[in-house]
Amino acid sequence: MNPVRILSGVVAIAVFLAMTHSFSFAQENIKEARLAGSWYPGTRAELTRMLDVFFAGVGDPGTSGAVDIGVIVSPHAGYPFSGPVAAYGFKAVQSKNVSTVIILAPTHHFAFQGAAIWPEGAFTTPLGTVAVDKELADKVIAADKLFSFRRDIFEGKPGQPENSVETQIPFIQRAFPQAKIVPIIMGYPPDPRVIEATAAALVKAVGDREDVLVDVSVDQSHFHPLAQANSIDKAGLDAIEKFDIQGLWDGHAAGRMEVDGFHVVTAAMIYARARGYSSAKVLRHATSADVTADASSVVGYASIIFFRKLERPQGVAPLTAAHKERLLAIARASVDAFVKTGKAPAVDEKDARLLEEEGAFVTLKKQGSLRGCIGNIIGQGPLFMTVRDMAVAAASEDPRFSPVSPAELKDVDVEVSVLSKPRAVKNAGEIIMGTHGVIVRRGARGGVFLPQVATETGWSKERFLSELCSQKAGLPPDCWQDPATTLEVFTAEVFGEKEK
Repeated sequence: MNPVRILSGVVAIAVFLAMTHSFSFAQENIKEARLAGSWYPGTRAELTRMLDVFFAGVGDPGTSGAVDIGVIVSPHAGYPFSGPVAAYGFKAVQSKNVSTVIILAPTHHFAFQGAAIWPEGAFTTPLGTVAVDKELADKVIAADKLFSFRRDIFEGKPGQPENSVETQIPFIQRAFPQAKIVPIIMGYPPDPRVIEATAAALVKAVGDREDVLVDVSVDQSHFHPLAQANSIDKAGLDAIEKFDIQGLWDGHAAGRMEVDGFHVVTAAMIYARARGYSSAKVLRHATSADVTADASSVVGYASIIFFRKLERPQGVAPLTAAHKERLLAIARASVDAFVKTGKAPAVDEKDARLLEEEGAFVTLKKQGSLRGCIGNIIGQGPLFMTVRDMAVAAASEDPRFSPVSPAELKDVDVEVSVLSKPRAVKNAGEIIMGTHGVIVRRGARGGVFLPQVATETGWSKERFLSELCSQKAGLPPDCWQDPATTLEVFTAEVFGEKEK
């Protein structure tokens, strides 16, 4: 069987249920951390501090508001070596509304056929306990008999703990504090039937859920001189970035490539293509030599995303980092000036990109809590002027709050959301949580939620839409299910002072 035959016609309907994070499990279903204190810090404070440093060191991957990421590829070595690379993928996808992360990993210590899955319970790290999504795990198991529970696969051997799953969990806890996990370890040696069946089972189990992320845990080449390692890694990463599934398989069969766990990546690529995430981008590549300065024998690490492009107004270029800095400066100056003087400042702008007519919202937060948010969904003038006017309105006209006072300014942070043109959708199934903002309208009533509302609240899609109907539009909570109600979606490039 060709391991890279593109799956087609795999469609399943999954019912998304709101999930609780209060849980208790039998001890045999708990997977205790075995690498804490060696591969990564053993205390909450030290681990949190290290992860924060990793995330702070990530530059802008240029994906905000432009793509929906469904799969990331992350390395799984000791954190001083691979942690700074892993942070790239997790930060790139952090704005997505993720309720469950499927960890897809290779085995290091046992040869076996099929795939091991941890079906229920929880995993622990110094950051706390993360629950297994039993509902989704059950669907994966029901989709194909190749999945079985093998605790020994997840534990590893005495003195040799399995690292492929455990190293991912603190990053998941840091990026998605409320998310659950479904840990899966694929067997070795690679079996084309298992690769295809794994991809098909995941497609069927995930169904139409948009809140599931697949995290592929693999390293790159091992123990070659630096120049050779870079050459080998480039060949494999080029095949992945071109979405050349056949080339990835053939390259490993011929010994030209050495992705450590390429069969796991292959399964993920087949899954991604079936789900519409058919583009790939390497965000970061590094080697152990970057840490040790020893180029004689290195290990390679890479962070990759699989994504689908989202709508952008035709002919409008994406905002650059300089554009975002300028808009934030305009918003800040406008808030400060109006609060202190009662007058909006004069603003002049020559950059053609900021003269485009686009909708925008300005959000003010005081010590992390909402302090005001006003915007225009449809642009009614140059973008820079819309940002100025919405900044003033957020500080003075939000009916939920009193106007911002001069004494508060030092505690207020500014966030700007630049919006794409809204488009109508047929039903809620087209809405991608954490990526789409949503407008609901029925008769004279309407309301809007920005994309980040889903991320910040952790709501299910049903809860998100019900709150939008009742809280924002003053309509019945279930109005989004009424054919007389119109739903529109838009995307947003969101950036704030706290990210600078």
